[in-house]
Amino acid sequence: MLVVGLTGSIGMGKSTAAARFRARGIGVFDADAEVHRLYEGPMAGEIEEAFPGSLTDGVVDRAKLSQHLIAEPRRFKELEDIVHPRVHEAERRFLQDEYANGATMAVLEVPLFFEGGHDERVDAIVVVTASREVQRQRVLARSGMTDVKFEAVIARQLPEAEKEARADFVVDTSGSVENCNSQIDVVIAKLLPLSATAYEEFWRD
Repeated sequence: MLVVGLTGSIGMGKSTAAARFRARGIGVFDADAEVHRLYEGPMAGEIEEAFPGSLTDGVVDRAKLSQHLIAEPRRFKELEDIVHPRVHEAERRFLQDEYANGATMAVLEVPLFFEGGHDERVDAIVVVTASREVQRQRVLARSGMTDVKFEAVIARQLPEAEKEARADFVVDTSGSVENCNSQIDVVIAKLLPLSATAYEEFWRD
């Protein structure tokens, strides 16, 4: 089974690309969705202990948590040390389920893909990108997003040029959804014949 990494900076179109993979019958693990799930209960206590005042009605309030992190950016590493091991185990379960179900390809959609060392555990990497203007417009249209938050997120991520240089495939999502879908279809066709070794080496046990 081929293990594919899908990544890109905030607002670059990961969700649109992931939707096309799913539409083509390929399973996609959404790391950000898993973090949301963990914040809704399984990890709330640990987050509150490390970042007091981060909960609302017993679940992690991302706006409150982000206030901690904007004030003390060095604490991002502390948060990652809490969250990443749990997400990694969820990724493993997902891939093992996909393998058991006979999948020939599975995708890990991870925002901080390179930053978290995921590039060492996949067979191929797809990076989605867009112009900085399009990215900013998309991100600032989100509820609760500000320029300060946007710049804080960007500061934690690798420069776009470096991500593209380390990718096997780059998909430009600046245009229409249909254009993005066409690019993903081409990528899938090129992925299918690739050698698959990552699952056996990193994820099976």
